[in-house]
Parts: sequence; C-alpha cells; structure tokens
Amino acid sequence: MDTSNSQKITAIETTPLVPAKGSKKPKTPLPKLQIAILIMLQIVEPIASTSIFPYINQLIRELGITGGDDAAVGYYAGIIESLFFVAQALTVLRWSRLSDRIGRKPVLVIGLSGACISILCFGLSTSFWGLVISRCMCGFLNGNVGVMKTMMGELTDSTNMAQGFALFPIVWCIGGFLGPLMGGTLARPQDHWPALFSGPFWRDYPYFLPCAVAACLFILALVMMSLFLEETLSTKCRPKFTSTMVGISSSPDRESLAQKPMANMSMRSLLTPSVVIPIANYAMLAFLDISSRAIFPLFFSTPTHLGGLGFDPAAIGSWLAVFGIVDGVFQALFFARIVDWIGPKRLFCISVSCYAPLMALFPIMSWILCVRGEIDHAITFALLCQLVMLVIWHTAYGTIFLFITASAPTNNVLGAINGLSQTSTSMARAVGPAMATSLFAVSKEHNLLGGNAVFVILIMLAGGLRWLASQLPDEIQDRDE
Repeated sequence: MDTSNSQKITAIETTPLVPAKGSKKPKTPLPKLQIAILIMLQIVEPIASTSIFPYINQLIRELGITGGDDAAVGYYAGIIESLFFVAQALTVLRWSRLSDRIGRKPVLVIGLSGACISILCFGLSTSFWGLVISRCMCGFLNGNVGVMKTMMGELTDSTNMAQGFALFPIVWCIGGFLGPLMGGTLARPQDHWPALFSGPFWRDYPYFLPCAVAACLFILALVMMSLFLEETLSTKCRPKFTSTMVGISSSPDRESLAQKPMANMSMRSLLTPSVVIPIANYAMLAFLDISSRAIFPLFFSTPTHLGGLGFDPAAIGSWLAVFGIVDGVFQALFFARIVDWIGPKRLFCISVSCYAPLMALFPIMSWILCVRGEIDHAITFALLCQLVMLVIWHTAYGTIFLFITASAPTNNVLGAINGLSQTSTSMARAVGPAMATSLFAVSKEHNLLGGNAVFVILIMLAGGLRWLASQLPDEIQDRDE
C-alpha cells in the first residue's frame, strides 16, 4: 500500500468536519518594554494635572480673585478646570489626525513639551487670567491621551488587547493618588522648610515648587520616550519594528489600505455606525462618570440637615482614596480575566447597569441618616455597596476602549478615531461637573423630588446609556484577520 496515500487518508479521517467554534488563539505576549514606557508617559499627566487640586482654592483666595467672597472660590476653580477640557476638545482631534500623518512620537513630543511649559506658567501665575491661559495652553497643546490609546491599540492584538487596556485604570489611580499628595506636600515650601526656601522668590510664588517637580517629570518622560519608545504608525516605523509589532495585520488588503494617505480619507467617511456607536457610548459614559465624581465629594460635605453626610475634609479624602485604590487594583488584576470569561459586550452592559443603583444609594443614605440620626454601620455598609457598584461601573472604560480600537478599519485611521472619541469625551467632561453640581444645588434648594431630582435625572440618562450599550456589536471584530 502506498505510504503517502495512507497518510493522506489518515489526515482526512482525523480532520474535524466542523471546526470548533470555542477554540481561541493563544495569547500574544505583550511587548513589555514598549508598554512600560507608554504607561510611564501616561502616569505623568494625571500626577501633574491633579497636583493642583490641594492648593488651587487657596491660590485663588490669595490672588484676591474673588474679592474676599469665599463662596465664589469653587466657581472660579471650576472654570479653570473646565476650560482645560474645552481647549482639549477643540484640538485633540487635530492632534490625533496629525499623528496619523507624521507619526505618534512627534505628537507626543509636542504634547509633553506643551504640558511642561504650561505647568511652569501655572506656578508663576499671579492673576486669574494667568491661570486661565496656562490651563488653556495645556489643553490646546495636549493631544496625548488619544495618541496613547492609539499606540496601545497598535501594540496589542485581539488576544491581549484587554490585558493592555486594563493597565490604564491603575495608572489613573496611581496618578490621582500621587498628584494630590505631591501638590499638598510641596505647596508653600517656605512654611515647611524655611531654611531651604526662605528667599523672596518663594514668597512671591509659593506654589511654584510642585509645578517645577511636575515639569521635571515631563522632561524625564520626554527623555525616556526619545531613547526607548518605538514609533508604532505602520507607515513611519522602522522595517524591523513593523515586522515584529503585534496588532498590525500583514494581509494584502489591510496593507494597501494602510498605505493610503490620511489626506485622501475624509472624516465623514469614518463616521460609520460601527465607529459612531462606540464613541457615543464612550461620551455618555464619560459624562455620567464625571458627574458622579463631582457629586461624591459634594454629597459627602453637604450638611446632614440638607440631606448630605456632613463629612469633614479628612473623612472625604479617606473615602475617596479607598474608592480609588480598590477600583484601580481591581481593574488591573481582574478586568482582562472578566472580559475573557463573559465577553466585552455583556460586561459593558452589566457595568452601565450598575450606575442606577450607584445613584440610588445617595438618597437611601440620606434616608438612613434621617431615620437613625447618626453616621453608623448602616451608612458604612451603604458606602461599601457604593464601592462595589463603582468598581463594576468602571470596568466599562476598559471595555469601551476595546470596541473603539476594534472599530478602526485599519491602523492608519486609528488615531483619527481615538481623536474623535477623545473630543466627544472632553466636551462631556467640560459640561458634566457644572451641570451635575448645579442640578444638585437646585434639587436641594427647591426640594425637588425631596431634594433628589439630580439623582433621578442621572438614572434616566443611565437608562439611555444602557440602550446605547445594546447597540454595540455582539463580538469585537478581530482586527488581525
């Protein structure tokens, strides 16, 4: 009997008639050095941006901006922070599209340099307009958030994308923890270390030191990026890196599309349902999340007779720190595993469904405090329930990043798509805090729905997000096929 024919027959007999649907491709290892550098670049920005929070209110008072009216301090502080998001919304798409033409690294250099200069200007500002200009400069020149998400998408593929994007929440958590700690510790150094900072410069610019340290972190990030970070745009990176980079398909169709110049692709041609639906989900998610972030400290600090908890600043800081640390650690350790277990769409739908009980717990705590008359274990239990809801809610971020990244037809338009998503979220974040806090104040002042109208409105908006979530594709498109 012919041996070759025997082998062919054996192979045919052992080949399954129906391929196994549940079979999964083996996970591609993450490019650890490139991811580590990208994460280091990412962590510098929240450290710098949140380092101003501990002293911004005091700085506004000392500059005499409010004319002695302490009640107006929060208003001016809110304007300064909102203007950053407004400026970012106006320019982030242009930076992202520029990165599709000239490469990711040059845009990151401009963004990091702009952030470095703007934080130094902030520390040297002696007027309200100086603070405004410095924050607007940071927003105008900084398109790094969208570009970094683009690079993460290009450094990963369908098998390890969730693992890569799961690192972003822990980065924001660490930055949000270290930034205020640095700002509060280094502000007014002449009061803490008079022997080292006794000159007239430190009396005239008492908040320059934390800004200078943040600027040094940006310079360090620039140096590390220049030396070690590889370009990921397929048309600009080195041939060696192109052949080894994960997440870029070598199929002929995709390669031909990748070679098309971005100038020939209009923005309108990108606005397909597969792109618009994930971006709409992301914008609504960002709006609801930034609104809840504004309400948490406001509810905690509101006097008990107005329906709040009446916490002092130390208690507020402690609870927010616990929320942030537990949230970040959970996302880093378990997010990728949960996505593999139940799938991205189901996880996103579960996540956004947790927003309604998260908001409902606010009036429940007000009722408990009214009935029991004191902060006791029942309030603590309700806060822990909020922590659980918040952790599940925030898994929506990593999930929607997967949908947005997968919606790009090719990597050479991934920057534009991330720019669109970042523009929409910057607009949401510029409007969200002012709207949420204003609704909170109006609800309490006029006793609308027992002072809880703001929570009812946000729950209704969360219902709209849940409907948007149902419009997402059932499966994330494999960009490697």
